[in-house]
Amino acid sequence: MKELRKEENAIEVGEIGLPEDLARADLYGLIARFFYQPPDQELLDQIAASAADEASQSSEVNAPLAQVWLSVVEVAKNNSAKAWHDEFDLNFISVGRPNVILNGSFYMAGHLNEKPLIEIRRALDAFGLESAQEITETEDHISSLCEVMRYLIAGDDVEVSNLTNQQIFFNAHIRPWYEQLCEAIEEIPEMHLYHPVAALTREFLDIEGHSFDML
Repeated sequence: MKELRKEENAIEVGEIGLPEDLARADLYGLIARFFYQPPDQELLDQIAASAADEASQSSEVNAPLAQVWLSVVEVAKNNSAKAWHDEFDLNFISVGRPNVILNGSFYMAGHLNEKPLIEIRRALDAFGLESAQEITETEDHISSLCEVMRYLIAGDDVEVSNLTNQQIFFNAHIRPWYEQLCEAIEEIPEMHLYHPVAALTREFLDIEGHSFDML
């Protein structure tokens, strides 16, 4: 069994010339990072620095994904790590029910730890994957699912990391509910930092869905 870990140091943003699949994998990793824990100052600075790269790619700056990315850049530049930490804790962390739940089972089945979680675990078992012991979120957490997609794109085992598995996993375990998650975030006016993150998540996953439909 291969362990899936949160590889913070592997996240790169704003790099020019990455092959398309590596760029996809990096964006899944970044979304996973945003929803796993609030960004630290190092990551915020890295995102802010990517604005110069975006400006140099003038032919792509008007694309919808580029536009939502620039919104993320703006909130990264203009808000401290503490502000991100406070918004994250206020809305995603709670001893009771948080303002926004990040688990797919809630949106697909109405409750946590339901059948969708069991099905994800079966899929991971078939891939020979398991969560690392230090990961406390269940496998239906959005950050965990994005890490799986990242591995299915960029992993070195072509029997597992291939386009067919990406399509099947995405359609079964992410596509049915990511729109509801993004809406839940955007319906809270006070979550102004994570509104651009939700917009980036929706736009990117919309593109992924359309691309898989064309296969």
